[in-house]
Amino acid sequence: MKLRPFRTAVLGLSLLIPAALVAVVLFLVIYSGQAMAFNGFHFLTDVTWNLGDLYNDPVTVKGIQVPSGAEYGILAFIAGTLASSFLAIIIAVPLSIGTAIFLAEAVPELERSARRTIPWLPPIRPVLAMLVELVAVVPSVVFGLWGIAVLIPFLGHHISPTGNGYGLLAASIVLALMITPIIASTLYDALSQVPKENRESAFALGSTHFEVVTKAMMPMVRATLIGGVVLALGRALGETMAVLMVSGGGINILPTSLFSPISTIASFIVSQLDSAESDPTNMAVRALSEIALVLFLITLAVNAAAKLLSSGALNVRKH
Repeated sequence: MKLRPFRTAVLGLSLLIPAALVAVVLFLVIYSGQAMAFNGFHFLTDVTWNLGDLYNDPVTVKGIQVPSGAEYGILAFIAGTLASSFLAIIIAVPLSIGTAIFLAEAVPELERSARRTIPWLPPIRPVLAMLVELVAVVPSVVFGLWGIAVLIPFLGHHISPTGNGYGLLAASIVLALMITPIIASTLYDALSQVPKENRESAFALGSTHFEVVTKAMMPMVRATLIGGVVLALGRALGETMAVLMVSGGGINILPTSLFSPISTIASFIVSQLDSAESDPTNMAVRALSEIALVLFLITLAVNAAAKLLSSGALNVRKH
């Protein structure tokens, strides 16, 4: 059976994204192969990252040339990535749900009340929804500059016991502000599409507005909420510049409090790339490629877990 030209073109285009993804993963695996052989499993369990002596002759370990004293351990960066991302989710999810419910339920009531005295009042909800969506496209460096100019001084003077606002809490707050519009806009669109019959039936049974939202509407958009959280978590896991600017750049130390300096995997790769390129054996750059592969696997695991959760939510809704 011959494929039509249009169908062939669409099939080819649909395969571009998975093909590009496979190509990137293969490149990371091949390029970081020597680093994997040198580091072993200790790469994931050690805290120390040390480029070693870059000015004298390298040594040979396991048949691989590396700088003398080189150690590559990324446990601290994994901890910083997971801690900042999940803390950001904890902050962002309630804010996002509140924003979405406000736009979907409270704003129409406010519009109807306001039009009783101002009949020519234009619609407010589309403007507010657009503003929420615009926050999602603000460049991350802008959030980082806001963090340095506003958030860090506030945390340092009023909250941090050390007087230094840089660290895990600052990075998590900045990430939360960046991902809140993603969850809120996704959830708002889903709430807006809930059939009116469901709301009216709940009201007819004597439910309060709060009960209508929490028991009649939110269960219907549970899978959408999980999807929005996953999208936001993916953004948080891979965020670079904003985190780099406010996280404190902690290296070789595990976070022990909200005010501990941290480095995430993505921000560490950016901050260390110049130093790694000065390694004559190129092992440091290969180790950074191995870090990128670890970040990819973490993101893949998070998306797989979210897929299972959303499937469970859909099954619960069907039954």
